[in-house]
Amino acid sequence: MAERTTNVLLKSIEEPPPQTVWLLCTPSADDVLPTIRSRCRLVTLRIPPADAVAPLAAPVTDNHTHLPVPADPGGPGSEAPLSAAELVERAAAVGVTRVVTSACEVTTWQESLALARELTGVRVALAVHPNEAVLHAGVRETGPDGLAPRARAHHAEPLEEVMVRLEGTLRANADVVVAVGESGLDFFRTGEKGAAAQREAFRAHIALAKDLDLPLQIHDRDAHAACVEVLKADGAPGRTVFHCFSGGPHLAAACAEHGWYASVAGPLTYPANDSLREAVAALPDELLLVETDAPYLPPRRWRGRPNASYLLGDTVRFLAEQRGLSEEDLCRRLQATTEAVYGSW
Repeated sequence: MAERTTNVLLKSIEEPPPQTVWLLCTPSADDVLPTIRSRCRLVTLRIPPADAVAPLAAPVTDNHTHLPVPADPGGPGSEAPLSAAELVERAAAVGVTRVVTSACEVTTWQESLALARELTGVRVALAVHPNEAVLHAGVRETGPDGLAPRARAHHAEPLEEVMVRLEGTLRANADVVVAVGESGLDFFRTGEKGAAAQREAFRAHIALAKDLDLPLQIHDRDAHAACVEVLKADGAPGRTVFHCFSGGPHLAAACAEHGWYASVAGPLTYPANDSLREAVAALPDELLLVETDAPYLPPRRWRGRPNASYLLGDTVRFLAEQRGLSEEDLCRRLQATTEAVYGSW
């Protein structure tokens, strides 16, 4: 957050207008500056119980999640209050029998690979997240979101060296790696310099996915047209997946034209997302996948709580109703598409 914005917020919290109560919502208390955090009372929302969502009529796969990795307390998914083993067990009990966990920070690669070898039904997607690529490229600029970059020790490794290490790690772990991802473009969190670094990393990931004949999971935030432009210029991998699909009709039309997959998540269920629902409705069944992107973006009735694979049933049932299919029919179609993209395990 920019210094001026921080000062304005801090003053408003310390001297609120009459009858005003501030509620600051964040995935982690560490995301809030200490000067602001010290003036707040932390309230942690309870996680949904194991039986929060009824079992599905047939098995499905969570195509994109972030299982917690204890060795990296700052990595994606590390704020989850349950262990990876507990999350996978809960998911399997309600019919989410397989998950693809995305390890997109270098500090999470080895722990995530270990999980895939320890836990039934787990496979891995490896990459350098676009916002991580910016930091590895040495760019330190405040993006449109107003947040100052937070570089850590591992970001001292140059992007070029990280990409070489990524290729080696992908090749050495072909038994549990099923995708390259998530990589792409994020124009919400980066400025012009960062966008250039993201494009460079995105193109390198595209080349890797094609060279290794692996699917590519794309992170696309406020960058739909730019992602399509890069894919068309470089030639998209044979199995290209827009993870947490957030586009409108134009991106849906591009996916349908080129045979790119759309993996839908909890935001499909949010009341304000009419454009997203219109776009998803226009896609053929054979290009649809489902995911959680946990611990982020839970389905509507669990908003504000940590997301998890065992809550995926809400999104699946919403999608089935939207498409006029029975729950069992949609589950079987989704699983068939998952196997066409990632194989079976």
